[in-house]
Order: sequence, then structure tokens, then C-alpha cells
Amino acid sequence: MLFILPSSSMRAFVLGLILASTSPSQAQQAAVTAPGKITAPNAPQPTSPVASTPQVVLPASADGMAGWLTDLGKAQAQAKATNRPILAVFSGSDWCKPCIVYEQEVFAKPEFADYAKDRLILARFDFPRQKRNQPSAAQLKLNETAAAQLNREGDFPLAVVIAPDGKVLAKTGYIAGGPAAFEVYLKKIVPTL
Repeated sequence: MLFILPSSSMRAFVLGLILASTSPSQAQQAAVTAPGKITAPNAPQPTSPVASTPQVVLPASADGMAGWLTDLGKAQAQAKATNRPILAVFSGSDWCKPCIVYEQEVFAKPEFADYAKDRLILARFDFPRQKRNQPSAAQLKLNETAAAQLNREGDFPLAVVIAPDGKVLAKTGYIAGGPAAFEVYLKKIVPTL
């Protein structure tokens, strides 16, 4: 059987429970609140977002993806202008386990970023499956255009090394061993790196 108490009766009932379960000083603190409000003593109180502790917002480079282009045309233009090869990476960031491992073990590492900074033009094309991770329609089109040129087979993960003139030099999947092993691989493809 369910009893529904009127609002004022409910407040009195809740206050009685609070008073019965607290010490006399806590009970007095709970009872002396704004009219119509009953609060449990020592209960966490909501804070205003303005008054709460400021949140630290990390810079974009903290995610390890700073410097990566997402437009193959722009990457090709930079490669020609700087005479550096392109490393184009195709991944499925929310469904492809080897892609996730590749990202964590190689591409997101500061050692790789330091190595690539003055040697490579980095381009990344992600194909997530979860709706919340979907890129914009414009980015999806750029990703599909890059895949049509460099990854017709739909391999994931795939790292493509492209000469500044646009010639594909090599394609590879996951390479174990972190940034050092990947650098060794790149030096075999482009000895001047």
C-alpha cells in the first residue's frame, strides 16, 4: 500500500527522519534553513559553475595529434613546398584495436612527434563507426577522397609513405616496437630521414 503525504506533511516527515538520525547540533543546523527547504547536514551541496574550481583545459597539442593534417591536398602542397615525404595514416579510432594500439604506441608519443616535426608531413584520416565520433560531412568527404587515392582496399590501420612528388613509396600496417621501430622502418623507405 502506498501513502502519499501532502507536501507540508512530507517536509515534516523528512525533517523528523533527519532529526532522529543526527546529533542535537546537527539537527539544529538542519532545522534552521530557509522556509520550505530541508537539507541533510553534511550533505554535499551543489556549487555554481562560476564558483567551482577552475578546470584545466589542455592545449590541442596535448592529445598527440598536433601538426597532423586532415586534408590530403594540403598535405601534398606542403610536401612539395618543403620537399618532405608525407606519412598518411588511415585508422578506425573507435573500433579497430590495432589502430588504437598504433596510435597509443607510436603516433601519439612525444618521441615520434619530435622525430617527425622537421622530417615528415603528417596526415591522418579517421573512419570511426560510433555516431558520437563521426567527423563533419566536409571532413568525411576529405577522408573518403584520401582513401580513394591511397587506401582502395580499406586496410586498417594503414600507414602510407608518399614522396613529395606524390609517388607512393610504401604501405604498411601495424609495426610493433614503438616510435623507434617505426623510425627504423621509415629510414628503410626514405634513407635520408
